[in-house]
Amino acid sequence: MPAPRYAQHVALSELSTRVTFLAEDPARIRRPAAIEYPLSNTLMLASFRVLAAVVIAALACKGADAARRESASSPASSSAPATTAAARSPAASLNDSVSAHADSGRIRGNRQSAMWIVEASDFQCPYCKMWHDSTYHGLIHDYVETGKVVLAYLNFPLKQHQNAMPAAEAAMCASVQNKFWPMHDALFQSQASWETLPSAMTHFDSIAARLGVGMPAWRDCMARHLTRPLIEADYERSQSAGVKSTPTFFIGDQKVEGFAPYSYFRQVIEAQLAKKGTSR
Repeated sequence: MPAPRYAQHVALSELSTRVTFLAEDPARIRRPAAIEYPLSNTLMLASFRVLAAVVIAALACKGADAARRESASSPASSSAPATTAAARSPAASLNDSVSAHADSGRIRGNRQSAMWIVEASDFQCPYCKMWHDSTYHGLIHDYVETGKVVLAYLNFPLKQHQNAMPAAEAAMCASVQNKFWPMHDALFQSQASWETLPSAMTHFDSIAARLGVGMPAWRDCMARHLTRPLIEADYERSQSAGVKSTPTFFIGDQKVEGFAPYSYFRQVIEAQLAKKGTSR
């Protein structure tokens, strides 16, 4: 058996038990903290304020910067709420058409829905893939396609993942052509094929071509790094909103950090919809 990546060898049933146990631990729930709704129709202009945070410990990819900050923090500061009243988007200054199209393309669902779910994620993070494989499709079927929830994606490529930034660029350059979500799905589905490559560009190119992306424009976007400013702005504003690891989710006024099974997400979503009077 090959060396496990981030403990992915642990059975999903065991993970589910652990997630439920941690989520029910009152010490894991921190109030108050910092997403303010309603969101705008673009993530570039959205602000975030969270009222509660749940940490699913150890089931997330933590950035090296966050780990260094935590190790250097005092006991008083490390026990403080995970988020602050949140972040003005640095992406608000990105008013070029490429950024505008890329930004719009990574928002899925009826934008007039009562509630938004914002996911901060890294395409190379194994826990992000675990969430995609176990929870994402049920969320889309039950809540996004029924018009109850909007799902939006924020890029948080971690520096220790060498192909995370190119993968984010591949998805966002596809987003310019309204192909973000097919590329998003394909990147997670094929993660094991490209995560350890010295350069994954050939693999990303083949995915884009298979998905029917306009290749001359996509390749130009990739070569000139046209969406990198938006990705970097995503990273900065996610940090400002208290994101330290991937995946992290803002669901209504609650922040959830780390992988969790669909049953747990349903509980959180239903509770948040009930607050808004829109639960099923």
